[in-house]
Amino acid sequence: MKYIALIYYDPAEAPQSGGSMNEAYFDFNRRAGAAGVLAGGDALQAPATATVVRMRGGEAQTMDGPFAETKEQLGGYYLLDCTDLDEALHWAAQIPGARIGAVEVRPLMIFNA
Repeated sequence: MKYIALIYYDPAEAPQSGGSMNEAYFDFNRRAGAAGVLAGGDALQAPATATVVRMRGGEAQTMDGPFAETKEQLGGYYLLDCTDLDEALHWAAQIPGARIGAVEVRPLMIFNA
């Protein structure tokens, strides 16, 4: 079963990019890949680079920046291919971002199997 692990963090409390945090992510990627559970993932650019799209009255409306007003922001994600939720949670707990923020784990609904 596939799960998405959404990595949220508060930029005010995050360490600077690079150094030990990058090494921790490289290590996680290596271990999850070797275990065969890593199905994909990437970091996201800052919320200020986002564009929100809504359809209203048959017309597309766009707005720059994030929609949600929150301290935590979505910083990246992993796709995990695990046997069950317990295994997905086991791997999500090892994502380095869980140390400074939160990792939300949700099962995917696969329509094109």
